[in-house]
Amino acid sequence: MRSQLERLQGTLAARQSILHFAHAGVATFVAFILGGAAAKLFWDSEKVPVLGFGATTLALGLLVYGVSHYLKGRRELTGELKRFGDMLELRRRLRLDNPTLLLPR
Repeated sequence: MRSQLERLQGTLAARQSILHFAHAGVATFVAFILGGAAAKLFWDSEKVPVLGFGATTLALGLLVYGVSHYLKGRRELTGELKRFGDMLELRRRLRLDNPTLLLPR
């Protein structure tokens, strides 16, 4: 059971959900900034704003990227929470959470 505990602790040490949520947040933030810039280009332009179309396309691409990474992060978080629950149960079975049992007699 100790090797299983070490394996669970090792997998929980590298939390992939945080990386996915960070990518989602930054991509969404940049997409909103580019979307605002594209809207301003369309609003102020007298001719067809070619740069506005490029900014809109890039903003939509970043928004799709952000949503996909958010969904990946939610999926990873669900697995991490399950593994964390398993680790807590294993610690309880090994009696690692009761400090009085660990003291020498």
